[in-house]
Amino acid sequence: MKPIDTMENEFHIDNGTKAGTAAGTLLTIIFNIHIHDILKTVVLAAIGAIVSFGVSLALKYLVKKIKK
Repeated sequence: MKPIDTMENEFHIDNGTKAGTAAGTLLTIIFNIHIHDILKTVVLAAIGAIVSFGVSLALKYLVKKIKK
């Protein structure tokens, strides 16, 4: 008889199921993402990083001017 206050692993998922799910997800992602999507993401990330850096520099400059 199991104790009521402790819950054992009722939903056991074996390693084969985990590996199959992971492989299926990975293959679905690989075949549904096109090179244009990846390039667009890289370009947008680079633009975002440049803008973020520029805004940081501008705010740093403004804070320095205001403190004087």
